[in-house]
Amino acid sequence: MEQEKALNALQPFLALASSATSPQTAADLVVRATSAPNTYIFTELLQTPEVQALASSPEFAQFLTLLEIFCYGSYQSYKSTPGLPELTDAQLLKLRQLSLLTIASQKNDPALASTEPALSYASLQKVLDLQSRESVEKLVVSAIYAGLIKAQLNPKDSMIQINSVSALRDVSPSAIGGLLSSLQALSARCDATLESLAAEMVQIRADADRRAVQSAEWAAKTGKLREELKKAGGGGGSSGSGSGKASSAPFSVHQRRSSLDSSQLHGQEP
Repeated sequence: MEQEKALNALQPFLALASSATSPQTAADLVVRATSAPNTYIFTELLQTPEVQALASSPEFAQFLTLLEIFCYGSYQSYKSTPGLPELTDAQLLKLRQLSLLTIASQKNDPALASTEPALSYASLQKVLDLQSRESVEKLVVSAIYAGLIKAQLNPKDSMIQINSVSALRDVSPSAIGGLLSSLQALSARCDATLESLAAEMVQIRADADRRAVQSAEWAAKTGKLREELKKAGGGGGSSGSGSGKASSAPFSVHQRRSSLDSSQLHGQEP
């Protein structure tokens, strides 16, 4: 969203670039674009033929260099480059904001595992030529409200905790090679991860199929065993009942006869 806002803010200056037919008007366009609110991305303006033509003007070539610094440079690179035009207050604030964004991006980089995502007041005062702690806090608050960073101020410890940064810095041509290498390395890691996941999925499916076969075999075995036990239990029970009845009848008759004989011997009636 912040990128779209910055690109929209630059559109009027891109429209004016075609009419900047002289080095003076092109230089003035650079000053106006870098001073305007919400303009933080300048590559499209830098690439216009009218602005690129400033390189052949000894009098205004420094404005092309200035725009390059706003694209992917920093406040320090501005201070170390001689012959550049003096900045307006709006330009100075914006260049410091962009420099803060670059510093915060480096601090917030997950690849820098040993680096804490926090900035000290003292380091910003030194790097950005800020005269006081209040100037540091004012700059950070302006960057937060501009949508450049998300951060918290910690006045007690004189630290700024960086939570996230917006992708509002242009890429230097000299950094494109490194960026491509990083993207290729990331792509290779993603491919390796996908291959590993695919292999794990194949193994999981094979294990699931094996368990399904074992479960089916076990179900068949247990079913067969139940049938055998049912058959064995039914046959044994009927034969046992018959023998029990057959043996109980003679035993009762014998007992009855013994009882009658005993009664007759003692003169008793049955």
